[in-house]
Amino acid sequence: QVQLVESGGGLVQAGGSLRLSCAASGRTFSSDAMGWFRQAPRKEREFVAGINGYGINKLYSDSVKGRFTISRDNAKNTVYLQMNTLKPEDTAVYYCAARFGSTVVITTTLYNYWGQGTQVTVSS
Repeated sequence: QVQLVESGGGLVQAGGSLRLSCAASGRTFSSDAMGWFRQAPRKEREFVAGINGYGINKLYSDSVKGRFTISRDNAKNTVYLQMNTLKPEDTAVYYCAARFGSTVVITTTLYNYWGQGTQVTVSS
């Protein structure tokens, strides 16, 4: 059974940092793309960042570019999201996702596995 388990969310003041982790089990994703999405109350789930298989190519949404960094450790089957200079508008539930195939995509329906989400709250 494949599972993605996120951790690292919490409450932080504006300008602060958090590091999210997503540990995968049940399947090795070293050659597959993985991504982070987020969903704020009353909004649709949106793409935040993605990393292709083996971590060569990375893609970010315009809203987080320059502040967030995605990385992966294939030996640990884990992907990370380092979030710096956090803003109140970053407040959301953050989800990890994985898809079959190496190419990063931003469409939620093209991801095959999802974690349960971790809450990130940024206070002003």
